[in-house]
Amino acid sequence: MTAQNLVTSLVDEGTWQSWDTAPGYVALDVDYAAALGRARRRTGVDESVLTGVGEFSGTPIVLVVSEFGFLGGSIGRAAGERVVAAVRRATRERLPVLALPASGGTRMQEGTAAFLQMASIAEAVESHRRAGLPYLVYLRNPTTGGVFASWGSMGHITWAEPHALIGFLGPRVYEGLHHKPFPDGVQMSENLAAQGIVDAIVPVAELAERVGRVVELLAEPDDSTDTASSTTTYSSSPAQPNSSLSESSGGTPWDRVRATRAPGRPGLRDLLGADTAMIHDVGPIVLALSRFGQTTAVVIGQDRSVQAEGRLIGPADLRVARRGLAAATELRLPVVTVIDTPGAELSVAAEEGGLAREIALCLADLVAVPRPTVSVLLGEGAGGAALALFPADRRLAADDAWLSPLPPEGASVIVHRDTAHAPELAAAQGIAATDLAAQGEIDQVVHWRLDVAADVRTDIGHALAGLAPDRARRVRHSADRGGHRILAVGAIIRDDRERFLLVQRLRDPQAGRWTVPGGKVDPVDAVGPNGIRDDADVLVAEVIREIAEETGIDVAVRAQAWVVEIPDGKGGIFEIHDFVAVPVGGTLRAADDAADAGWFTIEEMRGLPLTDGLIEHLTAGGFVD
Repeated sequence: MTAQNLVTSLVDEGTWQSWDTAPGYVALDVDYAAALGRARRRTGVDESVLTGVGEFSGTPIVLVVSEFGFLGGSIGRAAGERVVAAVRRATRERLPVLALPASGGTRMQEGTAAFLQMASIAEAVESHRRAGLPYLVYLRNPTTGGVFASWGSMGHITWAEPHALIGFLGPRVYEGLHHKPFPDGVQMSENLAAQGIVDAIVPVAELAERVGRVVELLAEPDDSTDTASSTTTYSSSPAQPNSSLSESSGGTPWDRVRATRAPGRPGLRDLLGADTAMIHDVGPIVLALSRFGQTTAVVIGQDRSVQAEGRLIGPADLRVARRGLAAATELRLPVVTVIDTPGAELSVAAEEGGLAREIALCLADLVAVPRPTVSVLLGEGAGGAALALFPADRRLAADDAWLSPLPPEGASVIVHRDTAHAPELAAAQGIAATDLAAQGEIDQVVHWRLDVAADVRTDIGHALAGLAPDRARRVRHSADRGGHRILAVGAIIRDDRERFLLVQRLRDPQAGRWTVPGGKVDPVDAVGPNGIRDDADVLVAEVIREIAEETGIDVAVRAQAWVVEIPDGKGGIFEIHDFVAVPVGGTLRAADDAADAGWFTIEEMRGLPLTDGLIEHLTAGGFVD
């Protein structure tokens, strides 16, 4: 297909505007001038590249399109300057770029001067990317040499034409230099997709739809429909137990390991909804753009179905994940990772390919993402392949998911030299999601079934909408954090006589002192009777439950007051979210973790042994004059 026909097939009818000006040449020899003339007459274009802007479903996108019929699509000085000018103009006008190369590389008639154009083009593309603007690539047949090694390999997303010849060294050059043909299949687009170099094989007829979907997801949403930030009405009725939760997450840790390995268990692809554009869809690591609520995120997920067929995560797959992290950083998008893996590939090829290094670099890249990150431990979480996608600002986990340095069988081999002790090791290592939540390593435990996938997506959207990036939060065992964190809730409750409801603590921290009622958040209670709740709902439901259990008083929650941190005396930290609430019923009684309970005026409170900083917090919050 010619460049002009390709443009016509892609852009909305009547929207194409060429940006090209007449090319200029320096000191052409007779033969080269004649070749240029023949190329113009044969193709009807004046150079090997066409540039301009057209609309895809109403969205303007800049195109840089090679004409292979013009001297093999080769890049000389004039063509290179045309590409640079188009990319720089796209950057100034804040427009995405779609590059569609089909080229043999550098124009040999111009030698080194043409060769150096690749550096100029690469610099322009890199500046465009640094500006937070999409640079998309569609590799056509053939794309080789310096074009492939510069602007053909710099896409945030790289698609390729089916059965396209793509490679650095053209096969004719290889055969001429080495006197033997290049191995079949190596430089085919399908092989490059399998190696993680190309994201997807896309027929030309499907390209416009793919591009349009991507730019639609990258566009800013209408804030007026932001469901993630909408007002929530809280019920004053305590949440009832979820009977289905005990069925799925009950039993031993080994039972949970077995549950995550069950054939037919829903996975990553079931979590991704219709509001998704697949980017890299070949192999055990999937990249996608997906909208959660009103927030578009880069999704980097592990596909359990591919791994179940024996295609485990290797170094090339982790490089795909890192490419997704780099794209999210440059496009200024949040990241959602989905973890579901029996472990990385264990082979000579994986070792020689730098598996350990890629795990380390993936971890470092994820921790450094400048936008909010959410990780979802959806099922199996074995070894470094799982850890590589785990550190995040907010961590969710299925109630039967698990995370461990090795599969329990591997741990059993190390400790007992057999696999028979795997159930014992699963329990001893504290691998279950609920155990990790109790230690502060998981923020929310969710119930995972196919019929609640939409609820989990909503939950992710709420988490993203309320997050700020926090490197310290992503690495929770660093020395400056003083150990694991324990999530807890409390409430400031006043009656119509301006008295505060207080309880006397029965246990540490600060046993015997009076404070506002509350307690630890049970990770299992993150799932309510109607499925997954957002974070605010979880905390509010826990407040209502804790107050009723400790004091016998039913309350309605009005707002969140503050967050305080108190050492637990065992090297950990209680992270206490205190809310403002009002009594709506019940009878006062001390129960659960309370030695006593009562209503007190502020004057009476000053004579009590109070927990550290309570009066100061009440004063700062405007509850005490």
